Amino acid sequence: MEDTTTRYYTENAPVFFTDTVLVAMESLYTRFLPHIPPGGHILDAGCGSGRDSLAFLERGYRVTAFDASPSLAALAERHSGQPVKVLRLQDLEWSQTFDGIWACASLLHVPAAELPDVMGRLARALRTGGVLYASFKYGRGERECQGRRFTDLDQAGLQALLSQVTDLRELETWISEDLRPGRAAERWLNTLLAA
Repeated sequence: MEDTTTRYYTENAPVFFTDTVLVAMESLYTRFLPHIPPGGHILDAGCGSGRDSLAFLERGYRVTAFDASPSLAALAERHSGQPVKVLRLQDLEWSQTFDGIWACASLLHVPAAELPDVMGRLARALRTGGVLYASFKYGRGERECQGRRFTDLDQAGLQALLSQVTDLRELETWISEDLRPGRAAERWLNTLLAA
């Protein structure tokens, strides 16, 4: 059954694609990609527009991508030029497959009660020594905004989450401004975690 957040992205896929596909993400790539071996395999978990999948492909990495919204997955597939699976984070079943996982603004839609299980699934999908990048809107608690649900995290919330996920260790955590034009007032919690 499609949840309200997935329905939002399905109904608003063209607008969301246009609003995000050209956002410059280089400042985040430069923190994540040094941890990935040349030609390594990256999972773009909740790939949205496919912007980051294409960037990784152009840099010579192998990419597997998925999104929960069939409409966004179709747009991402067209943009990246490769298949994009329709899949929820809660249904991941990979094991020891990826050198890196890119979960940019995707885990924030997972209910807080389900986050430890999802993080465990991501940890299992990583090869030993693999790295997960994740970002959350900075704050605390769960909320709904314009038809989408959010789980916001600050440093204390991240530490509480990681205390339940023993397969991941924190490499680096930092706060950044939103990279979209006109959204600089919004803050994000970014983290790099190693398996």
